Amino acid sequence: MSDIADPALAGAGATRIEWADAQMPVLRSIRERFGAQRPLAGLTVAACLHVTAETAGLVRTLVAGGAEVALCAANPLATQDEVAAALAQDEGVGVFARRGEDLDALGGHVADVLDRAPHVTLDDGADLLVTLHAVRPDLLDGLIGGTEETTSGLVRLRAMQAAGRLSCPVLAVNEARAERVFNDHYGTGQSTLDGILRATNLLLAGRTIVVLGYGPTGRGIALRARGAGAQVVVCEIDPIAGLDARMEGFDVLPSLQAAARGDVFITVTGAPGVLGRAHFERMKDGAVLANAGHFDVEIDLAALRALAGQGRRVRPLVEQYALADGRRLNLLASGRVVNLAAGEGHPASVMDLSFALQALSVEHLAGAGRDLGPGVHAVPDDIDREVARLKLASLGVTLDELTEDQRGYLRRWEQP
Repeated sequence: MSDIADPALAGAGATRIEWADAQMPVLRSIRERFGAQRPLAGLTVAACLHVTAETAGLVRTLVAGGAEVALCAANPLATQDEVAAALAQDEGVGVFARRGEDLDALGGHVADVLDRAPHVTLDDGADLLVTLHAVRPDLLDGLIGGTEETTSGLVRLRAMQAAGRLSCPVLAVNEARAERVFNDHYGTGQSTLDGILRATNLLLAGRTIVVLGYGPTGRGIALRARGAGAQVVVCEIDPIAGLDARMEGFDVLPSLQAAARGDVFITVTGAPGVLGRAHFERMKDGAVLANAGHFDVEIDLAALRALAGQGRRVRPLVEQYALADGRRLNLLASGRVVNLAAGEGHPASVMDLSFALQALSVEHLAGAGRDLGPGVHAVPDDIDREVARLKLASLGVTLDELTEDQRGYLRRWEQP
């Protein structure tokens, strides 16, 4: 059973999945091995992810490994209805996702997925595990563990862990080395600007772009914005991140000072209210507000509406808010994550690595990972290295190896 927009879209979805799959050689190689070895036989996997063609590659890999998979949406504006149809009709996956569904429907679909009594969860924001602990504790005994794809989700899960309420192991896929470099830095860096351009058709060259947050994701956005010819200002709370941004040649300012300079503002912090009333009061006429964090809390929408009332839609993904003094502020994608709500998310070649990490993490949980205790755990280093090795092989790249003399020399220094 599934709940999708239109089963007749399955053909278009299959074509879209085929296009993405051609750019995901690492995941294809894992799927081939899973199909032969069936390491996930007997497992039920619940996934709350962005329902896209790239995600379909992961779902098909888990199914090839023997898992029964149920999928719901982590973000309703990211759902590709044709992909949902193809997975439900062609792959026999329980899909509970419709593009644009409201929060009640979203919560209901999370419940539908959890009704499958999963052994493993895959989260993009921790909705499954948080809901499971709060609403369905009866299912915890059968839960082996889960994975988490986002910084925001890990913040939620670590808060549960600190409070003694996280009762299963979770692999922090978001913090794997391959994920940090390729997903956050390259993937979000490119796809965020892509989403902004699709929504607005702005010329970035010559504009001032303010990036609030200079973690791996913010760093990627800042570098690519500069490459597009923009002047970049970084706002940070961490002195090391701020120093790093300065050494990269970016202006580093407090956000209230940056508010008066920026043409485009991009939040990527994971914290609520990063842009609020005091910022809106200082912004230029025509300023663009975009969020690249997981949840729609970084731009204070209540404060914006208190200043300007309800916005008017001036483009399909742009709401314009007129302030009393005549200035206009333009909000993209209702404050939701702009690279998915206004674009297509990360390129498939980036998600190839991210979802390869997910697939191998599920395999680990089903095997040696069963001995892990409750809490947030790092992805094993051998999984990280295997994903990088497979990607290099797909690119035809080979690496040097240490000679025996070099190994012996280095081993001497490892001794106490």
